[in-house]
Amino acid sequence: MIKSDLLRGMESEHTLWNPVEPIPKASEIPLLKNVNFHIIKSHKPDIDGYSFLHGIALVWHNDELWASFGHNRGRENTAGEEARGRKSRDSGKSWGDLFTIDPGKDNLAVSHGVFLAHEDKLWAFHGAFYDNCQRVHTRAYLMDKNGEKWQNKGVVVDKGFWPLQEPQKMDNGNYIMAGICVATMWPPAGLPAVAISHGDKLTNWSLVVIQNDKCVYGPIWGESTVIVTGKRIINVARWGSPIALVSVSNDYGRTWNLTHPGNLPMVASKPYAGVLSTGQHYLIGTTASDCGSNQRYPLTIAISRPGEIFFQQYLPHP
Repeated sequence: MIKSDLLRGMESEHTLWNPVEPIPKASEIPLLKNVNFHIIKSHKPDIDGYSFLHGIALVWHNDELWASFGHNRGRENTAGEEARGRKSRDSGKSWGDLFTIDPGKDNLAVSHGVFLAHEDKLWAFHGAFYDNCQRVHTRAYLMDKNGEKWQNKGVVVDKGFWPLQEPQKMDNGNYIMAGICVATMWPPAGLPAVAISHGDKLTNWSLVVIQNDKCVYGPIWGESTVIVTGKRIINVARWGSPIALVSVSNDYGRTWNLTHPGNLPMVASKPYAGVLSTGQHYLIGTTASDCGSNQRYPLTIAISRPGEIFFQQYLPHP
């Protein structure tokens, strides 16, 4: 077994997977047992008239599990999109009535977003746009103290930012929220980006767009996620090619090295990452040595060892 200090010595800014461990094929990754699936909202356009349903977010708040998603009677990313959701009182086994966070208005559409439970308050941050995904921005909503009505706090991040991971508190007191900065929807083009709060002021955010280096060519649809470890923040983003893009900040997300292909194959779908209570990094997506066909299955959970930097195994691990 290679010791931690030696592993750190092998690290580059774009290394995701332990270079001395082979990346398994999808068929070699063990299947999680005792997993139950519960439907939050069925896709039933013939019954409810909504042809588009996408972009789930989940959060625990006051012993209830809240969910949100984007809903549209028309096509995805067109005027008419609505931010909607449901909540569960039995840990997700059953779900209550549909609620609407923001139905949009005229040519303003509000789509899927992320939650933040903060100081006994529930916030929601949602991607929004005009017409057919033009002038993309982020709007904030605050649930009232009775848990019945969403208060619209308006635009909090502009210039193309769409949030894709819930805000995470950093050691310097600011929150960081990962997402994408949309340049154009047709053709798809957008760089990975983060929004950084000014302390606990959750209606005041600064946008930081992560630029790409010369190794990243072709269309980029940079849906991204971050792993927060002190002042060091790792951004993992989707590319058009089946490999993860990686960028690192060493100053709490204020500046970043250029995003660059990492050493971990990953299909072109939105990743989700974080740190477990054990100190292990995790990455949810479809990552395997043979995922070059860009098929979005099987869903995998890559993890590191506690306190380690690199991913090097999958859940479940013997």
